[in-house]
Amino acid sequence: MAAIPKKIEIKNGLTVVYTGNGKGKTTAALGTVIRAVGYGLRVFMLQFVKGSWHYGELDGAQLLAPYFTIEPMGKGFYKILDDKLPAEEHRKAALAAADRALALVCSREYDMVILDEINVAVSTGLLPVEKVLEIMAARPENVHLILTGRGAPQEVIDRADLVTEMREIKHPYQKGRFAQKGIDF
Repeated sequence: MAAIPKKIEIKNGLTVVYTGNGKGKTTAALGTVIRAVGYGLRVFMLQFVKGSWHYGELDGAQLLAPYFTIEPMGKGFYKILDDKLPAEEHRKAALAAADRALALVCSREYDMVILDEINVAVSTGLLPVEKVLEIMAARPENVHLILTGRGAPQEVIDRADLVTEMREIKHPYQKGRFAQKGIDF
């Protein structure tokens, strides 16, 4: 069993955005989780949109507990794949997740809060950008905040400290290959 890491002190937390049409936004956030946990930081990932499938990161998070926690709050992918839910159900879930996100960020219980696919919730009209800006504004100085998902609004990009855009160059889906466990979910 690994030794309990010595917790570092965060003095200047960052707001980080991973966006773009390429694969790897959630994966980049999860890579940051590994690094943060190695420094003894407590991380919470709140998943917007995702929620109807079982993802490998849910089981992986259990291996990193109590330093890393994931909570899916979405109702599944909106208007794609097997989505048959009314828009209002997705909207209610996104608004509830935003309220939960604000509480998590303000609680100071976690050193890093990841809002997975929050940009998708905004770009699809499930969540007003003002809710995201409210969460960003509430971030304490000693907390890191990561926002993932394609379609990050310009207002979010402008207020973030670090923004990375993933650009798709080639994807197996273009050749008819579907998502694979351990790589895509």
